[in-house]
Amino acid sequence: MSKVEAAADFSFSALTPDLIANALASVGVDPQSGLLALNSYENRVYQFVADDSRRYVTKFYRPARWSNEQILEEHAFTRELAEQEVPAVAPLAFNGQTLHSFNDYRFAVFPSVGGRAVEPGDLDQLERIGRQIGRLHAVAQQGSFVHRPGLSYQEFITDALDTLRQSPLLPDNLQSAFWAIAEPIAALLRNVDFERFEKQRLHGDCHLGNMLLRDDQLTFVDFDDARSGPAIQDLWMMVAGDDRSSRWQQFDALISGYEDFCEFDTDQGVLIEPLRTFRIIHYMAWLARRWDDAAFRRAFPWFAEQRYWEQQVLTLKEQFALLQDDPLELRMYP
Repeated sequence: MSKVEAAADFSFSALTPDLIANALASVGVDPQSGLLALNSYENRVYQFVADDSRRYVTKFYRPARWSNEQILEEHAFTRELAEQEVPAVAPLAFNGQTLHSFNDYRFAVFPSVGGRAVEPGDLDQLERIGRQIGRLHAVAQQGSFVHRPGLSYQEFITDALDTLRQSPLLPDNLQSAFWAIAEPIAALLRNVDFERFEKQRLHGDCHLGNMLLRDDQLTFVDFDDARSGPAIQDLWMMVAGDDRSSRWQQFDALISGYEDFCEFDTDQGVLIEPLRTFRIIHYMAWLARRWDDAAFRRAFPWFAEQRYWEQQVLTLKEQFALLQDDPLELRMYP
């Protein structure tokens, strides 16, 4: 977290039900039910039924994480997807605006989309998911982000490791072991040539939990991490398991569906393990940065425990080996 972000951030403790109701009333929305808190920690997200008997979701954004321009760019992207009939949850406009402010809290209102999480591993399902991501990327490639950041070594490794160096949560007796593997990993990742791959707009956090299945319709949700980067970032998290043969089969099904709408550069297979390592390290730093938020302490109590950090040392050692292994060759066979 930058010094500016740290100074501007503040607790969600003032976000009471009355304040939420008043904020919604300021854009002409009248909740008739209670506010059901949904599973979100970075922001605060609530579901409710309004006076038109429809179900909605409102998101109150964490202060200082994104600028107004960055949030609006995400909104414009999701609305563009929806307009081109790619199933994606986009914010509703009130008086021509999708981003609103009330008592220094910024918020948006979305239609509530029901459904269940997609199960991992099913090859037919993965082919369908590949088609949906291909449709998303076909639209994404028609424009570019101006304000949203790109996927970068600086943010996901340099800044993340700086955060962990300053965190009191990494136990003293594991400092040597942790940095003995984290620093060589950082050196390996610094040599990964991301620049040789084309960049495009991305969902950014495209995993199975951010897709909902209902009546055979797959819908993308939660574009809060939208950014620019190589296409593989929106694909690799869809594949589950450690068995290399199984992972190849899953990727083959995924890419088969994807290429119904978008050509895929199979050379991007070399980025899978680097991107996985980015995510592992960035996730630790994210929890460390948010530890002052009581919601994080309640939801992730294990983050402050010795055994968590012991496991992270082992995980990083496994990633170090994978980073030096031959990458998964996508489409190895015709």
